[in-house]
Amino acid sequence: MKVAILAGGFGTRLAEETENIPKPMIRIGEIPILMHIMKIYSHFGFRDFIIALGYKGEYIKRYMVEYCQYQGDITIDFSKSEINVKNKKNKLDWKIELVETGKFTQSGGRVKKLQPYIENNPFMLTWGDGLADINIHELINFHKSHGKLATLTAVRPPARYGFMKFDGNQVIEFTEKPQIGEGWINGAFFVLEPGVFNYINGDETVWEHEPLERLAADGQLMAYKHRSFWQCMDTLREKYILEEMWKSNCPPWKTWED
Repeated sequence: MKVAILAGGFGTRLAEETENIPKPMIRIGEIPILMHIMKIYSHFGFRDFIIALGYKGEYIKRYMVEYCQYQGDITIDFSKSEINVKNKKNKLDWKIELVETGKFTQSGGRVKKLQPYIENNPFMLTWGDGLADINIHELINFHKSHGKLATLTAVRPPARYGFMKFDGNQVIEFTEKPQIGEGWINGAFFVLEPGVFNYINGDETVWEHEPLERLAADGQLMAYKHRSFWQCMDTLREKYILEEMWKSNCPPWKTWED
């Protein structure tokens, strides 16, 4: 099953970081958040990726090519214009298709443009800016169990502000916890049947609006409830949260071995 990742948005709420690079290339620790996401899937054995490019997609292309080519000793033959890599340190057995889907294409349009690469097969889909300690095998088993066209991962958003408990006027606990009272939100990490392409009209279609709304109205959208860690990176504050978790040496989404 292929894994599609949408990585073409402008990332306007992270303008300080995305003026020169696309949001999925923002680093958490030493590697871009896009690589963190791919390593989550790879840990569960899914290593066939399709990345939908748009805004500054050339940076993602360059990173992937350089990551593959420069992880070892290099011999350059100028007379033949050849580059040979020996003693490769790269142990990743991934296949990555980098697909130009248009700078101004909306999310649904990007999904639609991946159809030739998906063909008539089920596939997974997520955004290039969200991390979770999700069990991909359990997600897929849930999807297979209900027989519908689409499964999304429902999550409870992390609290925007610190949560406090009081004893009178004394603060006895201060922590960030999920907003249990706020209900569930769409956390991406979709599993989809090829029939979902029929719900997307064109480049201007926003995946989160008409397609998901129509799938729900037709009884074809199910939710896998993920009750553990999930965090998106829409703002600088959320980037700093992920960075601090990474520095702790036990980030909750890191299920793989280096």
